[in-house]
Amino acid sequence: MPREPKSGKKLLGEVLLLLLFSCLVAGGATLKVRSDIETLWNASGPAREERLVRIPSGTPLNEVALLLAYAGALKEPEIFSLIVRLDGKANGIKAGEYRLPPQASMAEILQILEQGQASGKIIQHRIVIPEGLTTRQVLARVASDPNLEGEITLTFSEGELLPETYFFPRGTTRDAVLLRMQESMQETLAELWQSRADNLPLTRPREAVILASIIESETGLASERAQVASVFINRLRRGVRLQSDPTVSYAITQGQFILDRALTRADLGLDHPYNTYKNKGLPPGAIVNAGRAALQAAVNPAETDYYYFVADGEGGHRFASNLIDHNRNVAAYRAALEAEKRSAAARSQAVEKERATEALREAVERSEQDRKGTAE
Repeated sequence: MPREPKSGKKLLGEVLLLLLFSCLVAGGATLKVRSDIETLWNASGPAREERLVRIPSGTPLNEVALLLAYAGALKEPEIFSLIVRLDGKANGIKAGEYRLPPQASMAEILQILEQGQASGKIIQHRIVIPEGLTTRQVLARVASDPNLEGEITLTFSEGELLPETYFFPRGTTRDAVLLRMQESMQETLAELWQSRADNLPLTRPREAVILASIIESETGLASERAQVASVFINRLRRGVRLQSDPTVSYAITQGQFILDRALTRADLGLDHPYNTYKNKGLPPGAIVNAGRAALQAAVNPAETDYYYFVADGEGGHRFASNLIDHNRNVAAYRAALEAEKRSAAARSQAVEKERATEALREAVERSEQDRKGTAE
């Protein structure tokens, strides 16, 4: 039958009885010993401010006590170790980085170290995973985080990890954090799939993940996600190719590197399953890890008659329901690009002219100074 956990008072009582018995056997001990030890155990600690203490996994009890003393959380590491060891609690102390409150007694410190995460005193670190990263990029971030431990031994498909901010105590394994990302994606997807719009041309949650990854790659504006989603949904319904540039980029890179150039006509003609200029329907897999907002847009798109969109040159897009309007938007975008190029060239010329004028002024001043020096 399992033993019932001991309370703090019961723990201290048994330890004190043991100490008193030892003292009585030795002779000359009084009940004052019990009172003195009890007072010491529950007395306010020496720390006037919060103390940060890191206890690595597997640290022996004596070293734990010394770490607490070095941090200024207690003055009597030997007494702390003795009481904890006599009660058989040496193996109950949990590793972690702790925030110990000011003037915490030895009794309070032991309680916090026994509770570990449940104490609410363990320092939480965080890792931020932005929307739109490939799985390779996510793994690189996790691998480089100095507060995580262990090698990454797991593999994940594109789109399996939910971008989010994750909190964890120091010493958490990298695999454990990645599994949380995967679980968060599964839970989020299940929730959103249940509330999806009617009559979507998507037959399973995985297709929503693929579409969301394209939406995530096409726009960073929250106000546009549902409209971008509507374009692709309308095209899927009519069997029209999606013609999404990010899918072509992924066909080239396979998510292994960033394509740092514009797509060419040859790229658009690439014979590859992910090239949505060549193939109808969704690509065979996701191209990035999409966030909750993009997933929401994929399963609940705006109701529009849009089939086209193009950048507007200001960070957003212009949408159109027919090719004539789309071509007009494309022409406006190209005109805006040309105007920006001319403006940039004019600004560059103005800067160069200002620099040349300043250089000429400095040269004239030096010449004048040299002339005056020669005359003198």
